[in-house]
Amino acid sequence: MNKTPLTVRGAEKLKEELHQLKHVQRPAVIQAISEARAQGDLSENAEYDAAKERQSFIEGRIAELESKLSHAQIIDPAALDADGRCVFAATVEMEDLNTGDVHTYQIVGDDEADIKEGKISIGSPLARALIGKSAGDVAEVHAPGGMREYEIRKVRYG
Repeated sequence: MNKTPLTVRGAEKLKEELHQLKHVQRPAVIQAISEARAQGDLSENAEYDAAKERQSFIEGRIAELESKLSHAQIIDPAALDADGRCVFAATVEMEDLNTGDVHTYQIVGDDEADIKEGKISIGSPLARALIGKSAGDVAEVHAPGGMREYEIRKVRYG
């Protein structure tokens, strides 16, 4: 399987979630199943069914997180030296040439993307248009509303 790029912060968030699932939620759901089982007849026990369903979700998410972390290529933006080019984990300040609005985004992995936090997925059309470009370059993006042009003002790492 291919390595999936992930920033250091993204890897930390996944590890935190995995720890929470393994050491807090998993024991809690096991306790809930045990308590529901003690109530007797399991065929009409809604608490038991809900706890088993929750356990199934938790175990699935644990497996998913462990797989993602085992296949992650963790990239530290502070350690990058890409000669001012836009690369994975770089933070890019750019101006929308159609509106004059200035936006700042960090290019991150799919699991880390959150537009409200200024993080865009490496697979997004905008990130793909930015990759390899430097300050002063114009990136053209095919957006649902038509062609958009962004001038890259600044590229930072870390």
